[in-house]
Amino acid sequence: MESTKLRISVVTETYPPEINGVALTVERMVEGLKSRHHSLQLIRPKQGESDHVSPRENFEVILQGGIPIPSYEGLKMGLPAGRALRRLWSVQRPDIVHISTEGPLGWSALSAAKKLGIPVSSEFHTNFHNYSRHYGIGWLRKPIIGYLKKFHNKADCTIVSTQEMEGMLKGMGIDNLVIVSRGVDTSRFDPARRSADLRRQWGVGLAQPVCLYVGRIAPEKNLDLLSRTVERMKIAQPSLKCVLVGDGPERKHLEKQHTDFIFTGMKTGDDLAVHYASADIFLFPSMTETFGNVVVEAMSSGLALVAFDYAAASQHVRHGDNGLVAHMGNESEFMRLAVDLVNDPPRISDLGNRARQSVLDLNQDSVNQKIETLFMNAAGGKHAAD
Repeated sequence: MESTKLRISVVTETYPPEINGVALTVERMVEGLKSRHHSLQLIRPKQGESDHVSPRENFEVILQGGIPIPSYEGLKMGLPAGRALRRLWSVQRPDIVHISTEGPLGWSALSAAKKLGIPVSSEFHTNFHNYSRHYGIGWLRKPIIGYLKKFHNKADCTIVSTQEMEGMLKGMGIDNLVIVSRGVDTSRFDPARRSADLRRQWGVGLAQPVCLYVGRIAPEKNLDLLSRTVERMKIAQPSLKCVLVGDGPERKHLEKQHTDFIFTGMKTGDDLAVHYASADIFLFPSMTETFGNVVVEAMSSGLALVAFDYAAASQHVRHGDNGLVAHMGNESEFMRLAVDLVNDPPRISDLGNRARQSVLDLNQDSVNQKIETLFMNAAGGKHAAD
């Protein structure tokens, strides 16, 4: 007997071709549900004048208005659309509405779904309350926490990626939390993609160590620690090359400050995978992640990881076995681990090999199955009306 299929409406304020962890995570979920033959409706802000979508079988994209997000170049925040969503869902009622972001569009979707009696799930992706202090608006932390608590407690359940995040949100007063870890595409992020040509473009030889950072080049990513760590690593190993993949408001400042760093800009898909695999050490100094997809991508690519013991690293790294983790907030320990590692090529290789092996079972299909089961349960297992 064919399993029940759902009509699922996914509401998000970011989606590819925008490049960020939330957009990519939402896309993987959408594609996974499509592959399981559910009927998907994606509601998101229009990303530009040339942003047009063609209808596809069992996949409808509805574009809403949006405005640029300050300090997040290229990203938009959806505008309120409650009336339009109530009309839309009154005509064709979804079995469940899943909201991936907590902006004005997300709030409109939450309110509209609750008024129509449609089950709602949400997802917690971004520590906005912790980001606030990095942008000079730390005084907004408590109001932001209050808003997030109200938002997620109106949903029937909220997906989080780690036990640590579950504990943090419980401490904020958010209920009905469900842990669904994130997967990684191990066929894409593969050490076999290592490129001698790319390393030559970077100006490094076969045995010369390369440390890599992938992510937004922004204040909340703690890149001052990255800079200080690389400076100490270069004292220990002068041939070290540092490569940063990504973009953001701090890039120009860092380029002026570190003319010896290589800044590649944004990379995606197979090109990104080649950049991962062509490095040796992955430095991740951020302390504001909800998960950190780049951690498992780096591990899958066979890199020796140095990070803090939280989020994805806490969940997947065994210190000294498949990576190195410093105690949360201990920057001197983070630097010491990186400096000790850079002069030990056999250990770099061993940690990278073990990292790769340890994430091979983090396949996206198992994650998609958990999300499908969650949505089935939230929707009450009912088939959508014809």
